[in-house]
Amino acid sequence: MNLLDYLAIFTLGYPSLMATIWICGGLYFYWHWELKQPWPATFEWDETAPTVTVLLPCYNEEANVEETIHHLFKQNYPHMEVIAINDGSLDDTADRLNGLSLIYPALTVLHQANEGKASAMNHGLSKANGEIIVGIDGDAILDYDAIGYMVGHFISSPNVSGVTGNPRVRTRSTAIGKIQTGEFSAIIGLIKRAQRIYGMVFTVSGVICAFRRKALEEIGGWNTDMVTEDIDVSWRLQLAGGQVRYEPRALCWVLMPETLRGLFKQRLRWAQGGGEVFLRYFPQTIRWANRRFWLLTLEYIISVMWCYSVITLLLVWLVSQLVAPTAWPITAHLLSYFGSILVALSFIQFTVSFHIDSRYDKEIFRCIYWMIWYPFAYWILNMTTVVIAFPKALLRQKGRQATWTSPDRGEHFNEQ
Repeated sequence: MNLLDYLAIFTLGYPSLMATIWICGGLYFYWHWELKQPWPATFEWDETAPTVTVLLPCYNEEANVEETIHHLFKQNYPHMEVIAINDGSLDDTADRLNGLSLIYPALTVLHQANEGKASAMNHGLSKANGEIIVGIDGDAILDYDAIGYMVGHFISSPNVSGVTGNPRVRTRSTAIGKIQTGEFSAIIGLIKRAQRIYGMVFTVSGVICAFRRKALEEIGGWNTDMVTEDIDVSWRLQLAGGQVRYEPRALCWVLMPETLRGLFKQRLRWAQGGGEVFLRYFPQTIRWANRRFWLLTLEYIISVMWCYSVITLLLVWLVSQLVAPTAWPITAHLLSYFGSILVALSFIQFTVSFHIDSRYDKEIFRCIYWMIWYPFAYWILNMTTVVIAFPKALLRQKGRQATWTSPDRGEHFNEQ
């Protein structure tokens, strides 16, 4: 075999390896921990329960914020306040929040210029009274026991700095929406379970997360110059010695893009944010004191290498066809071999994940048809966004304020 064949083995074999790790890690998490936890659970809170402050940053959320807050105040948790931060919205968000504050005495509304989500979260944190800080988005619908499930982790262990919940897609009127419903189970859900098993979680889900206030204040809150504040805060909490956990019972129903353009825009920002965090904190992760980070760091490095290996393999193949159009018998054989393995693993992956998440989302099986080929689309989307975003992360100026406009979030959903 030549160098090209070794490159093909890596390019074709890496997705199969990671799928295997996610499946095994997800199953171990499920059998070792998840199945032992009651669902649904019955809580009996008393006066010793920690106070929770929910931070709700809002930018142009006039279509969703009322529904979000109405559901939020139905939480089955006794000691809770809500701080909504209007981040310079250009629509009717400010007036709607002010009106809601007249209905709910436990709702505080803050207003600021448009400075980004991280700045809004820091503004809210400065006014919060809670021992536990919960962050959700302005279009999120929390399950009524979600806060209780997350708070339980902070009570059970003083080492827990953060908890990430289980986002569930509620925009399922289009093929893209249905595909993402499966993605959040077959890929994102399994990844978080597997990462929790080997010690570090790459990121909390910014749409549903909880933090110990003391841990947040020790790291200085959220950095305002990172395009993905959730990845950044996750790494800093864990580098500071804290533990970030995944709580699959803390359900949060969210709106996701239903157009290809919106989906690509969202994933491009996620990829750039991951690159920024890696570049900033890599020198810390390789220290012996942070050796728990090594597997997570290695996974990220190899994943970026894989993305560029795909591009390299395609370019070399195209050049070779132009210069000397001959077949690559070994590479073609590898493609057939690893392609068959990946098809089988993809089937196993979404079967396992759908079985696990059907515990919380009975309608998920309606999306099976749309998930058959999605693992292939996931790797292509991941490769494309990383290849574009990593150079942007390298060139982005440190200290520059991070603001962005959310992509479409269920255009068809809002029309119904």
